Amino acid sequence: MKIRHSFLLGVAAIVGAAISASATTVVPPTFEQLVDQAQVIFHGTVSKVNSQWIGEGAERRIVTYVTFNVKESLKGSAGKSYTIRTFGGTVDGETMMIGDAPTFDVGDDQILFVENNGSQVVPLVGLMHGQFRVRKDDSGREMVTTNKNEPVRDVEQLGKGAAAESAAPLTPAAFKSAIQTRLTATHQLP
Repeated sequence: MKIRHSFLLGVAAIVGAAISASATTVVPPTFEQLVDQAQVIFHGTVSKVNSQWIGEGAERRIVTYVTFNVKESLKGSAGKSYTIRTFGGTVDGETMMIGDAPTFDVGDDQILFVENNGSQVVPLVGLMHGQFRVRKDDSGREMVTTNKNEPVRDVEQLGKGAAAESAAPLTPAAFKSAIQTRLTATHQLP
């Protein structure tokens, strides 16, 4: 597979960090920042992933459209189906990517914190930090995990480094309840 790296001026300006194939450094947002900055927050399942070339000449790049079947809209209006556009993907054996950018596969169950969809390189609050996966633990219980597949045990620890190891992983219902509590406290409910 041929890999093509592109350091577009617009990408550098929007991301505001060095872009490499190995890693992208982004300061993790706190839970409050995730909720407050997001224009749309929803729980959904990936139904389609479509990468394609867009633009011409020096502006030519690969973008990926990721469509979700929305299970629950928590902030903003996600509707029954919601599509995000993110930089990167693979088309005809050529790959463009941002290191550590979120990835999406059909069937993924996720809770997303979306901002500037269609105009931002990765339309999630804090790039990869705005993506949470719903997974099952060894006993079959659903839990919410970070973009690094670490269980979320306490929303107050997000963006602060240390995790509450003794607490049980949050269920999707508990995580969404914390989002609703923050939205209510800040008067962001519809």
